[in-house]
Amino acid sequence: MRVVVGQGSCGIASGAKKTAAEFEKQIADAGLGIKVETTGCVGTCYLEPIVDVYDDGGKMTRYVKVQPADVEEIVQNHLINKKAVEEKAISEEDKQFVEKQQRVVLRNCGVINPEDIDDYIAVDGYKAIEKVLKTMKPEEVIEEIKISGLRGRGGAGFPTWFKWNAAKQSPGKEKYLVCNADEGDPGAFMDRSVLEGDPHSLLEGMIIGGYAMGASQGVIYCRAEYPLAIKRLEIAMAQAREKGFLGKNIFGSGFDFDIYIKAGAGAFVCGEETALIASLEGERGMPRLKPPFPAAKGFWQKPTDINNVETLANVPWIIYNGGAAFGAMGTEQSKGTKVFALAGKIKKGGLVEVPMGLTLKDVIFGIGGGIKNDRKFKAVQMGGPSGGCIPADLIDTPVTYEDINKTGAIVGSGGMIVMDEDTCMVDMARYFLNFTRDESCGKCNYCRIGTKRMLEILERITRGEGKDGDIEKLEELAMKIKDGSLCGLGQTAPNPVLTTLKYFRNEYEDHIYNHKCTAASCKALVTYTITDACKGCTACAKKCPVGAITGSVKEKHVIDKEKCIKCGKCLETCKFGAIEKK
Repeated sequence: MRVVVGQGSCGIASGAKKTAAEFEKQIADAGLGIKVETTGCVGTCYLEPIVDVYDDGGKMTRYVKVQPADVEEIVQNHLINKKAVEEKAISEEDKQFVEKQQRVVLRNCGVINPEDIDDYIAVDGYKAIEKVLKTMKPEEVIEEIKISGLRGRGGAGFPTWFKWNAAKQSPGKEKYLVCNADEGDPGAFMDRSVLEGDPHSLLEGMIIGGYAMGASQGVIYCRAEYPLAIKRLEIAMAQAREKGFLGKNIFGSGFDFDIYIKAGAGAFVCGEETALIASLEGERGMPRLKPPFPAAKGFWQKPTDINNVETLANVPWIIYNGGAAFGAMGTEQSKGTKVFALAGKIKKGGLVEVPMGLTLKDVIFGIGGGIKNDRKFKAVQMGGPSGGCIPADLIDTPVTYEDINKTGAIVGSGGMIVMDEDTCMVDMARYFLNFTRDESCGKCNYCRIGTKRMLEILERITRGEGKDGDIEKLEELAMKIKDGSLCGLGQTAPNPVLTTLKYFRNEYEDHIYNHKCTAASCKALVTYTITDACKGCTACAKKCPVGAITGSVKEKHVIDKEKCIKCGKCLETCKFGAIEKK
């Protein structure tokens, strides 16, 4: 038998290390001689910690939300008495979260041990690079990627083959392949899960890319906030070198390729490729004018190709199975699968990989289970701070680069932040603009000053201090920032504001002219009132941190609006539904 504990960052945060340690103790005490193994995140983050038990025939039983207190029962009943603990096993409904997906990038996440190269080899790992080096020319590799229709999964959706070919055709013997693992969008964790759960797929993809474009050196630019990802990458690289898959004369072909890791400081602007290159070179991460493009003059002024983790992790599967197999999934213009991170007001938060072309409804409701607490779906933010809000009436929009762009949002790296009826869209725009304002490198006046001025207006509006003309001023500033900024950060920073103005203009008008937050979310515009349903139990008065609630036992209580700090403790405490928030 085998016991496998999911130990990605989400699992560890939920207590997976303690669960694994308790399994080791219980198994040792019982003298079972079963090794407790490690794997990455399978994507069902909302069910962590996850433990998979395999019997001798290979049948797997998945246990979810396993805490140390649950371990003894599983060991006694399942490992010793061979009887599964059904009440701790995953439900049939939750099984659908993974079974409804079509996995390419996530094919090995939550399945193999990311710290054991033999596990990767057992699922046909490194066979793609062997095929490439023994049977294919660089031009043939690029052609296969072209056939696949693989587009960059980092945001812009640029054809991968074109970037590889441009770097290949640039003169010079010294060339670089850089992996952008500086995943910075709030609510996005696709790349992190691949790095933690299947690092060898990235390494193999980089080796193939290096061969195709004629590079002998690869660099993984990974944010320092991903220590587990960096640790597992370092283990994977050491094991690949030991096996001869990385370094000199790979597979006896005469091709040399090695990789090193550069830990970045987590600057969002370094998602822009020229800013990333500046950071790699030891400079402050600031973008520069293009052309020249990195494919001609990039890292150390040498031809450089930059792809993100998900893009490169697709490559081994494409080469091994053929470009046509990948191109058969998805749509004519948006081919293959895409990984999305479901976060926010969603019942089943985690990672989803589906063929492009499914609708937002298919992803959010069909796989994600719908809205938490069965609230009403309001909107989804796609593309992070560079994207935009897509409203509920566009829920049937297909998830393709073209269709999402038409809404004013972008597919981006794959973050989906789901919002319910209690979300204030003005405040959501303020949140994202605050993020981009903080992350601006300051090089461009429009981005540095314009985002600050937009943020000041949004902050006033959410405080109930909006003025006539604020909406028009936001629109004017937004267009000037988009037109006057040098890089993608500034050019897309106004998108959350523009899309919320497009679809939820009434909320801005309510804030400004009626001093009312439609979602009853903005503190300054919210009031708490005790209704006639009050039983006079005094529970709310006892919980109020500022003594704003008064009243006698068994009599209706009253909230002093002057004292009330709008913390919501009374609403949380009342068992009779007597607190009204509006």
